Amino acid sequence: MDTRQSEGKMLFLGLFKPVVGKTFILTLVIGISFGFSFAYILMSTTRSFEEFSFSPPRTENIYMDRHHHSDKEYNQVPDVREMGSHGHDELHHRGEDVEAKKLAKKVRVLCWIMTNPKNHETKAVHVKATWGARCNILLFMSSENDTSLPTVKLPVLEGRDYLWSKTKEAFTYLYKHYFQEADWFFKADDDTYAIVENLRYMLSTYNASDPLYFGCRFKPYVKQGYMSGGAGYVLSQEALKRFVEQGIPDKTKCRQDHGGAEDVEMGKCLENVGVKAMDTRDSLGRGRFFPFVPEHHLIPNHVDPSFWYWKFIYYPSELGMGCCSDTAISFHYVSPSQMHVLEYLIYHLRPYGISHNVMTSQLPELQADSTAGVVNVTEGASLSRRSEEERKTEKAKENSSKLGS
Repeated sequence: MDTRQSEGKMLFLGLFKPVVGKTFILTLVIGISFGFSFAYILMSTTRSFEEFSFSPPRTENIYMDRHHHSDKEYNQVPDVREMGSHGHDELHHRGEDVEAKKLAKKVRVLCWIMTNPKNHETKAVHVKATWGARCNILLFMSSENDTSLPTVKLPVLEGRDYLWSKTKEAFTYLYKHYFQEADWFFKADDDTYAIVENLRYMLSTYNASDPLYFGCRFKPYVKQGYMSGGAGYVLSQEALKRFVEQGIPDKTKCRQDHGGAEDVEMGKCLENVGVKAMDTRDSLGRGRFFPFVPEHHLIPNHVDPSFWYWKFIYYPSELGMGCCSDTAISFHYVSPSQMHVLEYLIYHLRPYGISHNVMTSQLPELQADSTAGVVNVTEGASLSRRSEEERKTEKAKENSSKLGS
């Protein structure tokens, strides 16, 4: 009985024992080797493996479509030496900047650019080649010397954790070396694009001897709000003086260490020394300073309704074309390539038969104070500003009701 059971068990196992012959193993090895070899040759002789993918190829947005600071570099940076230029004496440009040149003599703007050594050749140089050239004075603040820009070497460490200390050092340098050389002091990042003529136009109705600062106004953290660092902000002479003389040395008014968000700390400090945060919207209630690239503000639903921007912005902001003033001043997160695109669209492209001239009667009349070198506003301009503020208030109420519905 035991013998029969053993034989039956052996027979049963034998029926289910896998049969793997030498021929099968050899065929399998040859097949795998051939498959890998063919794949390697295919990948080597084609431009990209993505061409044989069943899913759409992954592409990077060369314009860095983002809403936050990042150390990631823009993928494609044009060579500024290859960009070329348009002459100001060309047919469609002759005489078009007469008013702008007049205003540049009366409203002196110093622009300083927050940059760092790794961005000198990839970002800062494109600011210099485009909008920066229209400032009365252009300075690049960094931690290393670079004669090609040139830069001002500040005694600071680089990185987002040190932007506040860098800002304090930069404005202190301006106060010591350039205080009498300009009426207004505009801070911008090396990925900010600004229309300087529009900045002067807005500032022309204000007096630089008053403690004022302007920009894209956010509402949290500071009672009167603070200005976005990326969109850029501008201080009057008096605001700069108070910041350096009264604010920076006093630990009860300004943060003493290097930490904190640069724009928030700036807002707190300026409020503590009596500098007023101003409304920079135009007469229709449209914004002039913007913390993102143009399409993020112009295209409806581009920015998610839950995005932090809607909670931070001080004034109601319309969606679509109603967002932005015809005299917009700045945009942020602008790639080097976009800077040159904006340069062409703003300063060179001209629709035939359409005049871009502003009636001189619409411009505020300015008088240069020979003693202080600052701009004074006539009574008529002051009245114009008051009526503009009233229109802004009405527009803000209208926008609030729209958003509420």
